[in-house]
Amino acid sequence: MEPTEDSSPHSERTAQADEALNPEVIPSTEEMLQQAERKAQEHYDAWMYAKAECENIRRRAQEDITKARKMAVEHFSSEMLMVKDSLEAGLAVEIATVESFKSGMELTLKQLNTVFSKFNIKEINPVGEKFDANWHQAISMIESEQEANTVVSVMQKGYQLHDRVLRPALVMVAKAKS
Repeated sequence: MEPTEDSSPHSERTAQADEALNPEVIPSTEEMLQQAERKAQEHYDAWMYAKAECENIRRRAQEDITKARKMAVEHFSSEMLMVKDSLEAGLAVEIATVESFKSGMELTLKQLNTVFSKFNIKEINPVGEKFDANWHQAISMIESEQEANTVVSVMQKGYQLHDRVLRPALVMVAKAKS
């Protein structure tokens, strides 16, 4: 009978003891520490890369916002230049009747209203509406047949841009009847 490998529990313990004594099988504490330091450095490098990438994204986003603002102002300005040109052309005419001058002013106002509409600038003209301190600025209260706190007249129109007040309307408000 041929000898076979011993698979008894005693032979397994001996193999494990031999492996424990063999320094090539189990890494030394120093090697384990070096391995841990390498992994820590890899994680640190990855973290630094991610941090730098976040900073780059933040910087690019800020630059994009600044460019978008400049482009919006530039676009609005170029539209307003057309209105200015129309006003200057109307003033340059030496011989004009009141009717032709008024007609030219009306066309220029229409052009200005078109620009305002393009850029979502809306008039606040609240005659007959209830007074709203968010949109109106009362400059006085007057006796009126209208209900109290109703806007009776507008001294200066207000304007809003994208549902935000650019300038409140200056109004006179009806006071309560005594």
